[in-house]
Amino acid sequence: VQLQAYGGGLVQAGGSLRLSCAASGRTFSGYAMGWFRQAPGKEREFVATINWNGHTTDYADSVKGRFTISRDNTKNTVYLQVISLKPEDTAVYYCAGSIRGLTRTTNLVDYWGQGTLVTVSS
Repeated sequence: VQLQAYGGGLVQAGGSLRLSCAASGRTFSGYAMGWFRQAPGKEREFVATINWNGHTTDYADSVKGRFTISRDNTKNTVYLQVISLKPEDTAVYYCAGSIRGLTRTTNLVDYWGQGTLVTVSS
């Protein structure tokens, strides 16, 4: 699976964005998908994940209520709608695919996208 993330940008605190991740290659619907992020000088961390049919999701506590993950298997795309952005949300956001199901762990990710930068100004 090849993953291409896009939709990042510079926004003011309180603003919103929708990140997208387009998949190509193997059967997209067979994978759980997720988003991770990495801020400068920090380790990559879990943000959100969604199972193969979109019926189950999981979020990091820091983004619950502000971020929503969804997927459209007909378009081979996973989305991350982000609202009420905070400066601490500034990071490169990576989409990820896992054949093993929902995962919060980078070690269980099988495929990574290239990342899209989100910068939140105060």
